[in-house]
Amino acid sequence: MKQQATTKNRILDTAELLFAARGFKATSLRAITTAAGVNLASVNYHYGDKKGLIRAVLSRYLEQFMPALEMELVTLHQRDEFSMEEVFFCAKQPLLTLDTCKANGTTIFMSLLGRGYTDVQGHLRWFITTHYDEVIQLFISAVRRAHPCLDPETLFWRLHFTLGAAVFTMASSTALCEIAANDFSNQIQSDDLINRLVPYLAAGVAAPIELNQSFVVNISG
Repeated sequence: MKQQATTKNRILDTAELLFAARGFKATSLRAITTAAGVNLASVNYHYGDKKGLIRAVLSRYLEQFMPALEMELVTLHQRDEFSMEEVFFCAKQPLLTLDTCKANGTTIFMSLLGRGYTDVQGHLRWFITTHYDEVIQLFISAVRRAHPCLDPETLFWRLHFTLGAAVFTMASSTALCEIAANDFSNQIQSDDLINRLVPYLAAGVAAPIELNQSFVVNISG
């Protein structure tokens, strides 16, 4: 049993690094088994197929992140009023906690999440929405309470723009912090990065809808 557990974790650790670096599509099971020093039968035995392995890799982070985010959102919803920034700050501590369970956990998690969208992994989005729908709905409900005038379609686009900006920033956090240190002599940590990112995201989601409508008129006229 100990040998099986070791093999299983080695497969997960190897797949995680390769998926985050190369993407899900570009990483073959052969590449994973070669790097992990295991055979394909071991992957099939523990995870069934590549989709099962992808979900298992991301689940290690989701199982810690989502319950922590849910607790933050439940506490927020108990208040009568709150701002859009406060909604997004609910994700700060759950994200930072990922670094405590694994080195660069936040960066790896956001990289994997971004790969799930850019690689068009529909099964992964289905998995997340199926298993964590209550948390997702809590977040969306909080956004709507903070900015009630958002219609469903506008909310859809703004949340996806937000996800893109958040994924790029956090997945590239190491490089961005190095650039900031070199160009501005400013040492930025993950905590500082999130503090800078949240106001930007919140402002984008809460931007006046009229600006979008006038933009459409301008480019069509």
